[in-house]
Formats: sequence, C-alpha cells, structure tokens
Amino acid sequence: MTATAPATMSARQSWRTLTGWARLLRVRAHLPPVAVDATLVASLFILTAFAVRIDLYDRPWLLVFQAALLLPLLWRRRAPLAVFAVVAAAAFAQWLVDVQLPADIALLVALYTVAAHAGRPQVLLAGAVSEAGILMASVRWSTEGRFLGAAVSLTAIATAVAVIGTNVRTRRAYLASVEDRAVRLERERDQRAQLAVAEERARIARDMHDIVSHNLSVMIALADAAVFAQYRTPDKSTTAMRQVANSGRQALTEMRRFLGILRADEPDALRHPMPGIAQLQSLLDQVRAAGLPARLRVAGDPSHVPTAAQLTVYRLVQEALTNTLKHTPPGTRAKVRVHCLPETIAIDVTDDGRTAQYPDPPHGHGIPSMRERTAAYGGMLRAGPLPGGGWRVSALLDLSAAGTAGTGAA
Repeated sequence: MTATAPATMSARQSWRTLTGWARLLRVRAHLPPVAVDATLVASLFILTAFAVRIDLYDRPWLLVFQAALLLPLLWRRRAPLAVFAVVAAAAFAQWLVDVQLPADIALLVALYTVAAHAGRPQVLLAGAVSEAGILMASVRWSTEGRFLGAAVSLTAIATAVAVIGTNVRTRRAYLASVEDRAVRLERERDQRAQLAVAEERARIARDMHDIVSHNLSVMIALADAAVFAQYRTPDKSTTAMRQVANSGRQALTEMRRFLGILRADEPDALRHPMPGIAQLQSLLDQVRAAGLPARLRVAGDPSHVPTAAQLTVYRLVQEALTNTLKHTPPGTRAKVRVHCLPETIAIDVTDDGRTAQYPDPPHGHGIPSMRERTAAYGGMLRAGPLPGGGWRVSALLDLSAAGTAGTGAA
C-alpha cells in the first residue's frame, strides 16, 4: 500500500500537468495572434531576465539588449523578415560588446516565423544569416577545442527550427487549398443545382405545353362541332361531347402522372401507360374526331425503343398535329410516318394545309420544345413549309447517342 502511494501521486501529478497544458492550448486557440505574441514576449523576457540575474544598478544597459532582442517579436507575423533583421542586428551588436544573453533564443523564434510565414528565398536568406551568427558566436564564446561541437549543435537546432516552420507553412498552405477547393466544389454544386432546376422548369413548361395545348385544341374543336350539330344531328353532338370529356380525363391523368402527385387511391389512372408509339393511333383518332383527317404509318419494330424515346416520339407527333389543327383551314389532311430502326427513329409529319402565318410564334413553346426533345437524342428537327403547300415536321432520334437522356428528354 505504501509502495503504490508514490506512484499514484506521481500519476496524478502527471495527469494534472497534462490537463493544465491542454487547458493552456485551448485558451491559446481562442486568443488573437497579437495576444499570443505578447504573452510569448512577456514570458521570454521574464524567464531570460531571471536566468541572467540582471542587476539594474550595475548593468542596466543589459535591459536594452533584452528589449532589442525580444520586443520586435510582437510584430513577427506582420513582417517576419524585417523582425528577423532587427533581432539579428541586436544580436550582432551584442556580439560586438562581447555579451552573451539567453534572450538570443529570440533569433530562433524569428527564424521559425520566417520559415512559417515567408517564401523559400527569405528562408534561405534568414538561414544563411543565422549560420553566420552561429559561426561567429562559436568562435568567440566556445571553449578551446569545442568550436566544432558548438557550431554543429547550434546549426542542428537552427535547422530543426527552420524545418518545423517550413512544415507548418506547407501544412497551412495545404489546408488553405483544401478549404478553397471545398468552397469551389460547394459553389459548383450550387450552380449544378441551379442548372438542374432551370432544366426541370424548362421540361415542365415543355410537357405542360404539350399536354394542355393539344387536349385543349381537341376539346375546343369537338365543342365547336357539338354546337354546330346539336340541332341537325343530336347523336353526333352527344358523341363529340363524350369525346370532349374523354380528352379532359386523359389530360388530367397525364398531368397527374407528369407532376408526380398521383395519389395511391386513384388506381384507375395507374392503369394508363405512358404514351408511346402504340398510343399514336389513339392520338390520331382524337385529331380525326376534332376535324383533322390523319393517317398513320409505322414501319419497323418499335418494341426495342426505350419508354423515354417512345414518349418523345409521341410528344413530337402530338405537337406537330396540334399545330396543324390550330393553324390550318378546314379540309386539311395530315400524314404521320414513324420508321423504327435498331439505332434510330425517323418521324415525319406532313399536312397539305395552306397556313396564313407561321404555325408557332417565336415566343411560343411548340417548335422550340420539339427541337429540345430532338436534341436530347442527338438529332435535329426540321420544320417548315413544303414547296407545293402545306407544312412538314421531320426529326431523327439517335437512340445510341442519347438513350441515356432518360425521362429528362421526355
């Protein structure tokens, strides 16, 4: 019991010492640099003064050297090389009067500061000056036969201090670069998010235009036909109004699916597939009911075409027929041809109507949205009047180039 008591007390003292140093480091981490330097200078001044037992009556001028060596360290972070030059000059003056003081440790602090805050040329210059001072001090103050040992030991200390300062500067530069990179990556992430939001808004505007514009055009045409036929052929009027209701339901279903707000208690809407090449015939039935005779021809096997590409084909045909329905006179006929190949899909929509104006004004979304859809699949869309009258919209989708566009292309 008595044997273990000293060991226990020693362990407790060691623990208290470590705890004290940890508290000191925590306090230092929260202090401003000026306060840290002032504390350092004051501590060194007191310790070195007591070490040499300065006699204020016999040799008060030693305080001048103390101040000249230590006080410049207050500005060591602002002007590292200038502070080192002042401290070195004070040390040289001390060497001239043949006085050796423990305050010479300020030279090591100044050398460390140059290595930690200045560039390589300044570090080499400060190191050369320090080495010259070491040789001069070793010549004057080393005992006979110990010049080499003194010079080597002091050079080793100065080299270690310079290396430590250089490592600190390198680590600080590395941390700054990492922080700068993190800031740049965060900025790039925000920019990508903004671009994604803008792209999503454009996609929403494009799809909303296709859904709303086509179905409203069909519904308006059917309603006009129903009003015209309500007295002469009531059966056709009733059929047209039912088609108006069906078109409205289909538009609501597509909007709910598109906006992603389809509720779990609406199983009927879930049974409707995403529009594709197989639904083109139903699309043409709608425009025929609205008064636009149209024919469809699908060549090739569309089973290998991805769902997103099929939706793009459907939207292109839908927009082209909607423009024909809106901007051509009665009696216009339309033809739709879709040719499916292993790597490409060709879409061609023509009509024989004579348009009085450009079918999609510059501020509209129709043709620009079709161009965006086609570009997403590495293709190009051509839209313009035919030589003999009418209008043609043709597009070629490259499935291998942008099949990865996914639903974003839709």
